[in-house]
Amino acid sequence: MKLATLRDGRLVLVSRDLRLAIDAEGPQGMLDLLRNWARFAPALQDRYSALNAGALQAFAFDPAQAAAPLPRPSQWLDGSVFENHGRLMERAFNSPPADYTQYPMVYQGNADDIIAATDDVRVPSESDGMDIEGELGVLLDETPLGTRRADALAHIRLLVLINDVSLRAHAPREMKTGFGWIRAKPSTALSPVAVTPDELGDAWHDGRCALDLHCHLNGEWFGQPNGREATFGFDQLIEYVAYSRPLRAGTLIGSGTFSNADRAAGSTCISERRAIEMIDHGQPTTPFMRFGDRVRLEMFDAGGHSIFGAIDQRYLAT
Repeated sequence: MKLATLRDGRLVLVSRDLRLAIDAEGPQGMLDLLRNWARFAPALQDRYSALNAGALQAFAFDPAQAAAPLPRPSQWLDGSVFENHGRLMERAFNSPPADYTQYPMVYQGNADDIIAATDDVRVPSESDGMDIEGELGVLLDETPLGTRRADALAHIRLLVLINDVSLRAHAPREMKTGFGWIRAKPSTALSPVAVTPDELGDAWHDGRCALDLHCHLNGEWFGQPNGREATFGFDQLIEYVAYSRPLRAGTLIGSGTFSNADRAAGSTCISERRAIEMIDHGQPTTPFMRFGDRVRLEMFDAGGHSIFGAIDQRYLAT
């Protein structure tokens, strides 16, 4: 299934080709659906099949009229599961090596203001080091305390694309405090549509997404790394964060920026490209974003069709 939340709060089913939509009868919004998935999902699946078969009267789906699929998740936890990205940053900044053999890295972000795919990103100053981070995220149903890896994937109900907006000028200082990011992490953006894992077909395997995440900056290609190189799958992320607490329905977990060892794949964040330039040439040459710059993040299936719709947004002054 593919689902979206319109700006008026209505939950809708979206056709596989993202052209049409109908009201999702039953649940009172996305959070209600995630809390009561077993109750609502079978009827919604039937309604989704009828929508794609052209058997229901539908209306045109406009991504600009969509809010984030879940604008207020129960919590927002973001991982960093691509070891290649971490190693590049360590080399560029002479940081101590992290241990990628046992525990994934995860931080807790602000869940109270998840913005839409077409919303402008508002930032106080260009000197804040405006950046993008293209990620895949999962939305969970009620996930018990102590959930193990073998059971974790069954709690993933929906997938989304993420732009984890970052302000690089603040990150080093806040990392050193050990208290986590505040200024360095403004509001996060989600794709207009959330999809069930089966919509990815064979590309969804072992808690990973073996598809390219296409990133364009001001209309120019910036990268298309594939998710298959994730060092940790979402099953491992869920087991890690559920070790000492339950994860309430509506929890959003992100993968961290996609990153591949093959540099020809490019990047989904400017900081990684700058790190490569520092390693290769001694200094970065790619600037962080300026006001008016536009980023586009999108993922396509094997037939070249957009799966989630695009995150397509400008960075502007507050």
